[in-house]
Amino acid sequence: MKFSFFSMPLHLPNENPSLAFKRDLSLIKLAEELEYDGFFVGEHHTAAWENIPSPELILSKASAYTKKIQLGSSLVSLPFHHPFNVAERFAFLDHLTEGRLVLGVGPCSLPPDVKLYNIPPQDLNPMMRESTEIIKLLLESEEPISYSGKYWNIKDMFVQLKSYQQPRLPFATASVGSERSLEFASMYDMHLWSLGIENLPPNAIHWSKQWKKMEEISERLGTNPSKDDWRLVTYVHLAETTKQAWDEVEKAIERDVHEYFYVINGFEGWVADKTQDPYSLTAKQIVKERNWIIGSPEDAIKKINELNDKADGLGGLMFTTHEWTGQNSINNSLELFARYVMPEFKGHSKSIKQAWDLTVQDRKNNLIPKLNNKEESPDIKKHKSNLYLDR
Repeated sequence: MKFSFFSMPLHLPNENPSLAFKRDLSLIKLAEELEYDGFFVGEHHTAAWENIPSPELILSKASAYTKKIQLGSSLVSLPFHHPFNVAERFAFLDHLTEGRLVLGVGPCSLPPDVKLYNIPPQDLNPMMRESTEIIKLLLESEEPISYSGKYWNIKDMFVQLKSYQQPRLPFATASVGSERSLEFASMYDMHLWSLGIENLPPNAIHWSKQWKKMEEISERLGTNPSKDDWRLVTYVHLAETTKQAWDEVEKAIERDVHEYFYVINGFEGWVADKTQDPYSLTAKQIVKERNWIIGSPEDAIKKINELNDKADGLGGLMFTTHEWTGQNSINNSLELFARYVMPEFKGHSKSIKQAWDLTVQDRKNNLIPKLNNKEESPDIKKHKSNLYLDR
């Protein structure tokens, strides 16, 4: 299982944006140091809280600070850009990252951005699809490309610098469960990022069933997306105890939902009970409804096992970044997850724990039976003292 980050980002609008961007870059560096697998940055142009307009620019700088972590966009709003420019810029960035790049694409889900570009909402999805097809052709073709579509017409265009990864860099997209989005992901063997919400839009496919539907669609299309590239998108915050974790973030979770998400998207999708006052929605209700993980490392392991079993195996988790608490607590959460949770699902600690179990069992079998009375020998006392010296 792999673990990565989905960064919108979400910064309070009353703070210094330059310092916020420095924190974003520091977070990417920390993610690599803690051996997370990927970090993806969004594109937004309005609404103040989500204030990175160009993911490729910040990823370019981040690539100079990192060596192995996968980097990508989450997501480029394709209707806002000419497809040639997207193909060329991301092929170039794939070289700068030495093949660590993923091009995450979407139609744009931020209503103020759509208003800014004055694009009819019904055109967003077909524009994204048409652009994706052109980008694919430009990145894969060894000859100049001509394409006559509803939204873009190109003639004899050629990307001179193809992507570092061949035949092209991978694509990714996010889904709340519409079959249309799963078909789109299947067509291009995309990485799929499924939002782990329970209060689904009408006719949406539950997140736990989305990969099964992807397999059905891919079989029909003759494509072959990899389940290893499937991520469940959620939020995570850990502390040494469950109470401490909740104390650190509870009020800020309600702040973000009540003061930001309600403003840009309304109450729909947040309040399952239509009779409930939206502003009475509590952090605990939000966390339960969206499968967020708040608590101790033990809580996280239990919850991820539940999610993994429900989905019949996940490719991994993608954490939406937040600033619910101070940076020290956020960094501590990420370190706790990396130290105690990730090894459970990557198998890194399995043999170590087995070795300790064997040692304990050996002591029981070989040392304890040799004591013929209640008084322990000096050698045994010394052994026990050394064994627990640091505890």
